[in-house]
Amino acid sequence: MGASASPASWGFRRQNRTRRVDRGEETGSKVEDRRGSRDQPVSRLLTKGRGHTMSENGLPQAIDVTGSTPEEAIEKGLSQLGLTRNDVIVEIIEEGRGGLAGIGAREAVVRLIPLRAPHPAPAESEEDTAEEAEVAHEVLADLLERMRVEATIYVYRAEPASPEEIAPWVLDIQGPDLGILIGRRGETLSALQYLTRLITSRRLERRANIVVDVEGYKSRREVSLRRLAQQMAAEARRRGRTVTLEPMPPNERRIIHIALRDDETVTTESVGEGEHRRVTIIPLRRSEH
Repeated sequence: MGASASPASWGFRRQNRTRRVDRGEETGSKVEDRRGSRDQPVSRLLTKGRGHTMSENGLPQAIDVTGSTPEEAIEKGLSQLGLTRNDVIVEIIEEGRGGLAGIGAREAVVRLIPLRAPHPAPAESEEDTAEEAEVAHEVLADLLERMRVEATIYVYRAEPASPEEIAPWVLDIQGPDLGILIGRRGETLSALQYLTRLITSRRLERRANIVVDVEGYKSRREVSLRRLAQQMAAEARRRGRTVTLEPMPPNERRIIHIALRDDETVTTESVGEGEHRRVTIIPLRRSEH
């Protein structure tokens, strides 16, 4: 079936980390909720081969802010995001300098990585969310066909991690030999998601809240990273020394930070530059927590 063809039926399923809860099937413009078996595909399209913004978890994206000092830049960024100091990770990109009589002065640059959404998102209508999922499905199917990839796309609504966060639509690609769509450290998958989100947003003329996955790769990776965060936090406490993790892309570092944000025995920081940037887990003394 070509990418432009419509699937015979549309459905949506809700998912959390342990079980799938609700199912639905859309026929025409109506959506009906119903229970279904775990293995039943809800929304699929078989593509045969000839071939302030939000991050993927519904949180505001990281922002870079300038100021005469790092502290001034941090305050400006917090005001812009509507968050407090405890709600963000701060990365100092440039310390800045005053110069002589203003000559040679350089502003400080900081990056603020939100850990929480500032306010509950306004509820979207059933029609809007169904349209977003359908358009994203069509866009991704077309991209896969152009790449000459044969795959099935499952579409479902993820469960939000908290009441404040926006649950994205997940487009999970399944099929044989799809490692090429993931790439080294998930870089190809990130590029595919970027293109899908960009084209979908332009068609809808609004931001598309979607995540593209391949056979649950991101879900499995998140579970693995959360487990790693807890293990390394325990190691930091046991040794009483900072533990440094391997280099990770920004979205994976954020998972580590979020996994440990409520742990009062450790704190986390990102260190390094570019591809070598990594998370450190620092044990706190008793007097600090």
